[in-house]
This record gives sequence, C-alpha cells and structure tokens, in this order.
Amino acid sequence: MTDLASSYDPKSFESRLYAQWEAAGYFKPSGKGEPYTVLLPPPNVTGTLHMGHAFQHTLMDALVRYHRMRGYDTLWQMGTDHAGIATEMVVSRNLAQEGKGETRDSLGRDGFIAKVWEWKAQSGDTIERQMRRMGASGDWSRSTFTMDEQASKAVIEAFVRWHEQGLIYRGQRLVNWDPVLKTAISDLEVENVEEDGFLWSIEYPLADGSGSLVVATTRPETMLGDTAVMVHPEDERYAHLIGKMVKLPLTEREIPVIADDYVDREFGTGVVKVTPAHDFNDYQVGLRHSLPLINLLTPTAAINENAPETYRGLDRYEARKAVLADLEDLGLLVETKPHKLQVPRGDRTGQVIEPYLTDQWFVKMDGLAKRGLELVESGEVKFVPPNWINTYRHWMENIQDWCISRQLWWGHRIPAWFDDAGNCYVGRDEAEARAKAGLSADVALTQDSDVLETWFSSQLWPFSTMGWPDEQAMSARGFDRYLPSSVLVTGFDIIFFWVARMVMATDHFTGKVPFRDVYMTGLIRDKDGQKMSKSKGNVLDPLDIIDGISLEDLVAKRTGGLMQPKMAEKIEKATRKEFPDGIVAHGADALRFTIAALATHGRDIKFDMGRAEGYKNFCNKLWNATRFVLMNTEGFSATGTPQPKTDAERWILSRLAQVTAEAEAQFAAYRFDLLSQALYEFAWNEFCDWFVELAKPALSKAEGPALNGSDKDAADSTRHTLLYVLESLLRLLHPLTPFVTEELWQQVAPKLGIDGGTVSLRPYPVASDFAGQDYAQADADVEWLKTMVSALRRVRSELNVSPAKTIRLLLQDGSDHDRVRVARFASSLSFLLKLDDIAWMEAGADAPASAAAVVGELKLLVPLEGLVDLDAERARLDKEIARVASEKEKSEAKLAKFTDKVPPAVVDQERQRLADWSSQLAALHAQRAKL
Repeated sequence: MTDLASSYDPKSFESRLYAQWEAAGYFKPSGKGEPYTVLLPPPNVTGTLHMGHAFQHTLMDALVRYHRMRGYDTLWQMGTDHAGIATEMVVSRNLAQEGKGETRDSLGRDGFIAKVWEWKAQSGDTIERQMRRMGASGDWSRSTFTMDEQASKAVIEAFVRWHEQGLIYRGQRLVNWDPVLKTAISDLEVENVEEDGFLWSIEYPLADGSGSLVVATTRPETMLGDTAVMVHPEDERYAHLIGKMVKLPLTEREIPVIADDYVDREFGTGVVKVTPAHDFNDYQVGLRHSLPLINLLTPTAAINENAPETYRGLDRYEARKAVLADLEDLGLLVETKPHKLQVPRGDRTGQVIEPYLTDQWFVKMDGLAKRGLELVESGEVKFVPPNWINTYRHWMENIQDWCISRQLWWGHRIPAWFDDAGNCYVGRDEAEARAKAGLSADVALTQDSDVLETWFSSQLWPFSTMGWPDEQAMSARGFDRYLPSSVLVTGFDIIFFWVARMVMATDHFTGKVPFRDVYMTGLIRDKDGQKMSKSKGNVLDPLDIIDGISLEDLVAKRTGGLMQPKMAEKIEKATRKEFPDGIVAHGADALRFTIAALATHGRDIKFDMGRAEGYKNFCNKLWNATRFVLMNTEGFSATGTPQPKTDAERWILSRLAQVTAEAEAQFAAYRFDLLSQALYEFAWNEFCDWFVELAKPALSKAEGPALNGSDKDAADSTRHTLLYVLESLLRLLHPLTPFVTEELWQQVAPKLGIDGGTVSLRPYPVASDFAGQDYAQADADVEWLKTMVSALRRVRSELNVSPAKTIRLLLQDGSDHDRVRVARFASSLSFLLKLDDIAWMEAGADAPASAAAVVGELKLLVPLEGLVDLDAERARLDKEIARVASEKEKSEAKLAKFTDKVPPAVVDQERQRLADWSSQLAALHAQRAKL
C-alpha cells in the first residue's frame, strides 16, 4: 500500500515542508547559471499580510520558483520598510493603550525612537512569518530593513551626492500638510473624497468705488490670505477691470485684478480669488504673476498672526464660521448654495489635508525625469502590460520638484546642520559638514530635526540592498551579478511614487536600470468589485483562507476597533450571511492557485471564495489521482522516457507536450491566468479524468484483443507513462502550488529512479523535452474514443442504466476510419462502457428500438429491450433533436454572416461543423421515427 495519506490535508505537511526547504538553503542563490532577480516591494513593518500582498507575493514566488527550476541563479531579495508615519502612529497608539501616561512628546526624540526599535524587534517580522506561510521562497538571509546600517548609509550617500550636484535644495514651498501628524505627506498618502459642501459667493468692492466683483469660493476662511482676484483674459465681462484694485473684505488690504487663462469662465461668476499660500493651483498662478504668499495657518491648522486679530487662534473651521458671520453683517455674503467637492483627507488620520507653506527639502526632478522617460521609451525598462507606459509618460512629463522632508522622528534624519544664524551645512556626518565649510570646533551646530520621507530610501532599494555604496559590500552581495533585477511585480497605483523614482535614482547613481520588466498587477477587490476595507467589513485575511477561522472569530476580527455601533452591527450581519460556518481551511496551494487564475491584465481583480473552494477541490483531485497511480504501480519502477505501447499513452504524452509548451509561453508573457487555466485543464480533465480512465483497461489485463502487444507489456508501459506524466505534471504545477506538489513528488519520484531532494530543484519541463515525438494520429484517435465514451455514457445516464449493468452496442453507417478505430479500441470500449457485445449493422437495415447517439457519421444504437421505458426514450430523443437542431441553426447563422474577410480555414471549419450537425440531426430523426 502507498504511504500517502488517504485524504488531502494541507495542515499536515505545509509548515513541515517549508521548514525543510529553508533549512536546506534551497532559496539562496546558487551562483550558477544566468542570474534571475526579483525585488520584493518592501512591506511596512507595521503591517500584516493582506490580500494585495498575498496576490503579488504569489506571482513573484511563482516566477522565482519557475526560473530556479529552469536552472537560473535566482535571488528573491526580501526586506521590509520602516514606514515613518505609519510606524509613529502605531507606537503612539500603543503608548496610549498602555495607560502609563507616556506620549511621543513626553519621551522626547531619543526615548520615543528607542520605543519604536523595541516595538520593531517584537512585532516587525510578523509579515515575514506570514509570507513563509504562503510559501514565499525568498532568501531570508539577505533580508534588508530600510533602517539597517547598510541601507541607511546608502540614504545618506545619495542625499549628500545629490546636494553636492545641486539637485537637492531647501526652500519654501506648498506641501500637503497633515495638521494632526504635523508633517508634510506625499500625494500617495492623500485620499480625495467627494463630500457635500457649499459654494459661497462674496462681494469684493472695487477700490475706486465704481462697483464690485462677486467671487465664488468653497473656502471663505482663506480669503484672509488672498493676494489677487482673477478673471479669464478673454472674458469680455471683466476686460475693463483687469489691472484695477479691489478692497479685500475683513482686512485693510487692497489686491489687484489679474487675468489668467487658468480661470474657468463657466464656474460661478467667472471671478475667483487667488490664495497662493493655501491652494496648489493658486500657488502656480502666484509664481506666474509674482504675487506675495501669505500663510494664514499654524502647523495645527489654526489661524496665525498674519490674519486680522479677530480671527487669530481660531481653528480653521471656527474661523470659517466667524468670517461668514462677519461678511453677512457687512452685506457682502451674496449667496450660499450646496456644492459637491473633492476633499483631500490623510489616509492615516482621516483629517482634511491643508496646502501649507513651509520650509522643506526638495529634489529637482526635471533632468532626472527626462532621463527616466528615455530609459522606458527606449525599451531598457519594459512595462507589462505595455499600455502603462502612457501613465508613466504623463507623470514624467508633468513632474514637479519632490518634497523629501518630513516632520517626524522615526526615519533617516536629514544630514544637514544649522548654525545660530540659520546657515545650513550638509555632510555625511557633522565632522564632514564642518570640514567642507571650514568651520572651527567652537561654532555650535544643530542637526536638522526632520527626517527623509519613506519613498526616498525606497527609491534606492534596487542597489542599497546590493551593498551600494560600499565596494566591499557590493562585491559580497553580488551588485554586478544581480543588478538590474529581472522583473518588478507591483501595483499600478505606485508607478510614479516608487517605480519611476527607482528608475531615475538607479540610473543616476549606478548607471544601470533597476529592472528589465515591470509587471503591473491589478487591485484585489471583493467578489462584488468593492475595495476591501475595514469600514466596509469585507476584508479577507489570506491566513484565514489558508488555515480557516470560526464565524465568531471572523466577526470579532471584522468589527474589532470600530467606533460606530451601527457600522459594526451592519458588518456583523453581512459577515454571518456570507460565512455562516466561518471560513474553512483551504491551504496555501488553493489560495495561490486562485490568485494565479485571477491574475488577468486588468486593473481590478474580484476575489470570490467560491473560486478558492474550487481550487481546493483541484488539489484534492490531484492527491487522489496520485494515490491511484501509486496503488497501481506498487512494486513497479522505471527510468527514462516511456516507449508507449498504447494509443492512450501516446495521446497523453502528446497533450503533455502541448501543455508544457503553453506553460513556457505563458510564463514568458506573465499570463498567470492562462497558465493556470491550461494546467488545470490538463491536470483535471486530461490526466486525472481521461488518462486514468483510459489506463484502466491496460492495467486490468482485460479479456479481449491485446492492446498493441502483450497484456503485460501494455500494463507495464501504462504504469511507466502514468508515473512519468504525473511526475512531469507535479513539476509543471510546482511554481503555483509548491506544497502539495512537493508532498506528492516525494512519493512519485523514487519510482522513476529519481533521487530524493526536492521537486523545487528539478528541471522545469520545457517544449524541447518532447522534440521528435509525433503522436498526432494517436491524439486524433483517442479524441474519437473520448467522444464515443462520452456519447454512450450520456445515453446510459439519460436512460438511468446502472453503471454495473452491461449493455449491447449496435453500430451503423460510419466511415472506414470508424471501422478501423472500433476494431482498435473494442477492448477499451467494452471495459469502459460495460459492453457485452459490439456488432455492426448493415446500412439501411432496420434496427430494434434503441437509444441513439451520433459521432460524426457513425450511429451508436443501444437496444432498449429490457433497459428502459420507451415513452421516456422518445422524450429523451425529442430533447436531443431540439438541442442538435439549435446547434445546426447557430452554425447556419454564423456562415450566413461570414464576409470575404473571414479566413478560408475558419469558413471550412464551420462548414464541417454544419455538416456534422446535419448528419446527427438526420440520424436522430430516423431513430425517433422508429420509436
């Protein structure tokens, strides 16, 4: 008996196998073969594995495992990101929950950073443990954290070099400002949400008393910082006012009327206020017209000393109320009406983000962007799918200087020092900064308190992980060998924020591109196409799908931390409806195969648990098929390629060659969906169903004519082919389903004389393995046999004939090929269909009342005597006649629509189909007439 467990239970082997792989060092580069490198987009240390991670990591792992099996020197560079803002928020929240009264500010910078490192040591490797559970075969020994010593050294080096080259500068600019975090944030961290608001129309009197202009705004509180009002230069209504002055209400200032084609003449009154310090578009207008910038806000979004005294100290929204009330009292508030507007909110705090004028560090981007665009348009870096180059080009051609400083404590501190006069000195350390400036030791210097934003260190990821700029570290980590990497797998939402910056930085500092291909994945959504989010209660944890979770625990996980009872109640109700029994354990392989099957080249990917259940059944099917093979090959072993004795063997080997070629093509095209579809079809339908069935006659040494040789030769050859094809199939599937294929391969491989070890280091099947084989005739013959078997099984099923009951088969008409094939496969037909007799009838001879089927020109007749109710058979035939007639009509309609542009081969194929349907219909009508 086989040592393989009687049922598929992924929990019994997945963790065990992963530990064996890692301990054996299978994931480390071999140093042999052509290098193949994949960079892991470093997940935040604050995070846990979510479906987006699971999706991308599965595809990366499939690529790495595939190329490792192809003999490449594979490196999957692992690592994590320090995630400045997110980590500070988590640690601050933890301090509050501890209830000791400690806060970020009470601890001070050094104390708080110590707390962050303490937390990182305890919890920061969570996501790496979870990745192991998914089967990620990365080189963990090289895992890099963006705050590690080597990575930090790269950050400082890059900053100093760019500063020395004049590409980094410090200046006052408008940035996205989070008033809760009190720091600048990137565009990626801003979510624009449509909300209900108001549009206020305000009267601005002309300074000469000749009238007034009515300005429409959604932010009346910022009018205190207006430095102009603006009209379109071609707007005839206001042409005579351009250059005049207006009195700015609620202030003592006068501001000019300017003309700029930025104005939308159809919006509001066609007159807009210009507040350069509090609106990004107004800021650009201000630069074009040399307008002053008046900052109205403090870092916490309260009104500052630049506003009239009445409003100073008020929160921005309290100031809005006060401004509107005062305008109302003065009779200057013309109209208030509801208005839909896009409100920018910080993705961490949910607070409304302010355009804020502050001193920050910037990188000049125009020259870098020009070169970054050249590298992609020249094909040195390729996007998959290629249409993403359009998005990349748009961003690069409209680039702005990059704000790289953040008002945080956790992160890479900016290597700049200030003296008491505010002069700035940059160096790799304070000593170098002093030396470059020629400062004496008695000049007091204070380091800049800001840190660099996370994307600054992330842009260096392709080469900081390879030891740059330390030559010894670069040599040890294979800088020249593993850079550029082969492919970057990432989401389209960070093309600019990360992908483009890596292209620019890697080229600038190393003269190389960071990667050859960029495979852009879609975004994982729920089965209804909704974004997965905590507030929607539709988040799926990949580990819950792998290991299972009870309903109560799932409800608690989805509603935990929600502040609104009604929202929690709604989410609980929906969860109980969707998962009344919780989520059963599917295993990592089922989840991975589901992800591969869903990986189309689209933006959105709908994840349906039903698909995961189906692929769990697939793994189970593979398990049971392997048990069948092992039980039927006990005491048998073979080596080398089979020399098939039966047509069934030749057919399955032909299909194996075809699916191998397709797998090779789909891996090259990053079409994981088509890859999984082809492997599923071959494994489930062709191997597990048909070949296992077609092998049984030979294995049973059935009575009747020998199958192209002696029964023993056919049986042994079939056993060899079963093992050979199964072992090849396990290798084909391994990159997608590593655990179950390894567990099964360990049982199958010894029977083929293959030493133990691991399937993950076996050669991946390639099309050239099957060069010289020509089994086209066997392929056609067995497809005919399958059609015969399917047709007669359908008849048996519709007649409700017990599978154990033998039947007679009468054959009529048909071609010479049919007669040859019937003789060739008589033994197989008898075995598979429980036939006690196969007989030919003369053409035109009257047949007894029979159930009929048609295969091409061949009529299959099963005499009904003693089998069925004739009335039921008449009903069955009527139903079949209707089906075939419908297919015939469809074929006729298709041919009628064909034009001269349709290829002749397509037309001929459809004509043949019509002929087949016509033949079948005529035969069915004749059989019906006999009943």
